[in-house]
Amino acid sequence: MLKLIKEVMRVGDATVPYPFVKVDVAPGFRGKPEYDPVQCIACAACVIACPPNALSMETNLESGTRTWSIFYGRCIFCARCEEVCPTGAIRLGDDFELASFSRDDLTVRADFRLAACSECGAYFASAKSLDRVLSLLDQAGLPPESADDRKALLHMCPECRRKTDLPRVKPIVQEAFDGRL
Repeated sequence: MLKLIKEVMRVGDATVPYPFVKVDVAPGFRGKPEYDPVQCIACAACVIACPPNALSMETNLESGTRTWSIFYGRCIFCARCEEVCPTGAIRLGDDFELASFSRDDLTVRADFRLAACSECGAYFASAKSLDRVLSLLDQAGLPPESADDRKALLHMCPECRRKTDLPRVKPIVQEAFDGRL
């Protein structure tokens, strides 16, 4: 018995007095997702990838807004949202403490403006997402006339895009299939 007490005295405390002392986390620790609405383009890639459905996105076509939200009460810190985010707007941090007195404190929301179709005026995509696609198109180095045509199509909703682009695409498809349609 004396040997055991001596060994315990030699080793010291095996635990930390949490929550009175901050716990150091290991490198690569997956804590609470930290969201940056400035970098987010509201593309919904994270919402699609989220296994427990902690992330959600609602589109209001009347007001022209899209609301992104995360409910930390459902999050399993799997990092799928971080993996699929094209802009790095969501990252897992070191914070793991989620204690709260209110369910609303566990929810983070961000609102985004939707882009309206240049032809019919209907809302069809997030404005930040459209801006990102246009900037990527500029970086692609297309000839100016080709880039302008594509930019004009990108400012249209899918229905108007189909109607506008059909006369141009139809002869190409007919030529490709050589009259087999």
